[in-house]
Amino acid sequence: MHTLEQLRSGQLEGTTHLALSEQLTHFPEEILTLANSLEVLDLTNNQLSHLPDSFSQLTKLRIIFISNNCFTELPPILGCCPNLEMIGFKSNKITTVDARSLPKKLRWLILTDNKITSLPEAIGNCIHLQKLALAGNALTALPLSMKQLVNLQLIRLSANALTAFPDQLLDLPKLAWLAFSGNHFNRHQCVNNTLPNIASNDYQLEKVLGQGASGVISLAQWRSNPHQLDNDIAVKVFKGQVTSDGYPQDELNACLKTGSHPNLVASLAQVNEPHYLALIMALIPAHYHNLGLPPTLVTCTRDTFPAGFTLSINAIRTIVEQMIDVISHMQTQGVAHGDIYAHNVLVDDKANILVGDFGAASIYDDLSPEQQQKIAAIEWRAVGYFVEDLLSICHTQDNNTALYQQLYTQAQGYISA
Repeated sequence: MHTLEQLRSGQLEGTTHLALSEQLTHFPEEILTLANSLEVLDLTNNQLSHLPDSFSQLTKLRIIFISNNCFTELPPILGCCPNLEMIGFKSNKITTVDARSLPKKLRWLILTDNKITSLPEAIGNCIHLQKLALAGNALTALPLSMKQLVNLQLIRLSANALTAFPDQLLDLPKLAWLAFSGNHFNRHQCVNNTLPNIASNDYQLEKVLGQGASGVISLAQWRSNPHQLDNDIAVKVFKGQVTSDGYPQDELNACLKTGSHPNLVASLAQVNEPHYLALIMALIPAHYHNLGLPPTLVTCTRDTFPAGFTLSINAIRTIVEQMIDVISHMQTQGVAHGDIYAHNVLVDDKANILVGDFGAASIYDDLSPEQQQKIAAIEWRAVGYFVEDLLSICHTQDNNTALYQQLYTQAQGYISA
């Protein structure tokens, strides 16, 4: 994090990345002195509501984050930045997205948790757009022009007010990660609840094991165990009313509807109390670890892996076979995971996997047969990309084998379906 004092004194001359968080109420014009170098600007956690016309002087700017501020519209001046590719205005008060605010090179647009009721038809002209995060708004419909977004790979539409499923998305050739729960056409579907309800005071939370967009997972110990469940447990306590993926209740419902599978993290019980929603899960054995790392600003929608990490072709086959079985099981239950990624998969040294994180999951078995078929195809495309990513870290000596070619062909079949 930088300071205004550093900026004004000239200490930041030539910097490519600038981050300021000082409860700013006006855009600091001193930022314009970095116009010849600045590529990434982060003004998250301020009180800004306006960008000046002079902002267009930042001709080298590629990425801007202005989350947790006070904007009521996406600034039209953004469209005048010739190299701007990534825009993040999460958790503002935006109601309006002006067509002029969409730069020609736009690849990644984050507008989660605002008050947007509609998008301009001009969004269909953003043909480079790969990632679009719109969860937690008030959208009632999407522009028909979005059928032109031939490079779109990920879209988050959960927790909006869509009155019908947006069919214009279903034939996009690269779309693989789709979340749409919590809209008017499907909000909080009723599911058969086979998990016991317990009280939050039945257990004691201990150390945090991990957290994501929708909640915090902690090791826990029973204070009392009224249903005689496993002794070794973890508890996911959901965050707030809406997350970057949607409503916690929809995540819980999708998890309940999916049921049990050997390669899914086992759900044991739930807590559903006022202002407190939690899922009790079997504790994952310590010898499991994350298969991958999340996408970066560069890879956008594709996973990354630790430097030097490789897998044998036989291990990849074992992982893929299990993933196919998981997805087949979920589709039988009418649930799309929506976030099939290596970073959402745990693996052990024998290539056994556990799939988790249902934050982007959607129940779709109440849609038309044609819609269901196309949603299933989108999910299989994600599996294809997942296989591609694993093959990218295959042992060098294995990548010319018949098995490698078989898996590669299988992946391409999923992707092009």
